Amino acid sequence: MRTTRRFLLPALVLTMALMLLLSATVTQAQFFGTNWIGEYYANADLSGSPAFSRIDQQVNFVWAASPLPGFLPEDNFSIRWRTGEFLLPGTYRFYLTADDGARAIINGTLIMDFYGNIGTQQTQTADFTITTTNETSIVIEYVDRTGNATVQFFWEPISVAQTGTPGPSPTPTATGLPPIPPGSLTATVIRASVLNIRDAPSLGGNRFDRIFRGQTYRVVGRNDDASWFLLDLGGRTGWAYGYYLYFNFNEFTAPIRTATTLYGLPAGYNDTGVLVQARAGMRMRGAPDLMSEQTGRITWGSFLPVVGRTAAGDWYQVLWKGTIGWVYTGFLKIVEGDINNVPITG
Repeated sequence: MRTTRRFLLPALVLTMALMLLLSATVTQAQFFGTNWIGEYYANADLSGSPAFSRIDQQVNFVWAASPLPGFLPEDNFSIRWRTGEFLLPGTYRFYLTADDGARAIINGTLIMDFYGNIGTQQTQTADFTITTTNETSIVIEYVDRTGNATVQFFWEPISVAQTGTPGPSPTPTATGLPPIPPGSLTATVIRASVLNIRDAPSLGGNRFDRIFRGQTYRVVGRNDDASWFLLDLGGRTGWAYGYYLYFNFNEFTAPIRTATTLYGLPAGYNDTGVLVQARAGMRMRGAPDLMSEQTGRITWGSFLPVVGRTAAGDWYQVLWKGTIGWVYTGFLKIVEGDINNVPITG
């Protein structure tokens, strides 16, 4: 028994150390980015004009057939994704997996390239150092030539400067942060080095600012399920995803605000809380009719508050850059709200 204990104890210690190491590996933060502009080509060399364009929330796909039937073949297609991320200065490790081939370009620098790979799945990693707080440009180019199609891209911070950590009663410590009245509900960034601020409570909302780990802001609203929070940024407000925040009080006490709060509807139009996203470039018209005068040109991926609809539901009345007009619904996706709450106005 003594001999058994002598050998078991070191083995037990080694096992526990290995478990701790694996746990640390599993909990390493991974980031996939958001709002990827995807350009899909019906050829294997990204040539000519895209057959289809859309916004993808991640580059993380497995396709057994064509990803876009009617636009792309099952084999010999290619895709270019582009996005911009606000990353703190530091070193990051980027991961790229593809079947068949892919390459990754960060701020114009090619960091991984196995675009010529054929017939097998491959994973590469590369470390890259970000030196400024400007928006980081990320481009992924992918090709499928035969068989199933797989592509995944993400990154992890390796050595990144921190801006502080929250205490049990967080207070703003960074210079220039807006003042917080005593007793306010506050949110502190704890689970991200940089957190995007958006104009809608959705990962597809337009990013117009960023806040940093350890910074604290007053909460002035939330969406209905308390997954997104409206923060006072000093002179303006913006939405932040609640998973990355620490709250000093019960976050459900924040007043519910609609998805279209920040869009500033003209007088005479009610806030319905319904937000749609354009899935293509679209024409806005003065009336719900294809022959009506064009009153705007909506870019694909744009978010539009809905203030009215036709009885048939084939046209929505929306706000676009301060102008109210009509848009055909065939290329619109509802991202927030209930369309049944929108009045029939056309």
